[in-house]
Amino acid sequence: MNQKLVNEKQAAKYLGLSPSTLQSLRFMHKPPAYVKIGRSVRYLVEDLDEFLKSRRINPEK
Repeated sequence: MNQKLVNEKQAAKYLGLSPSTLQSLRFMHKPPAYVKIGRSVRYLVEDLDEFLKSRRINPEK
């Protein structure tokens, strides 16, 4: 597996959200997907991109 992992703070910055918003989404079992390594939370950049794609709104449809 050769995918980049980022921490919560980096993921929040990448998505334009606050770390507390990501924490709330995890608590509610909502995307984006994340990885738990011990007590650490990490995000695959690929999953963050998929999360953004899934929220894309195309006004021409």
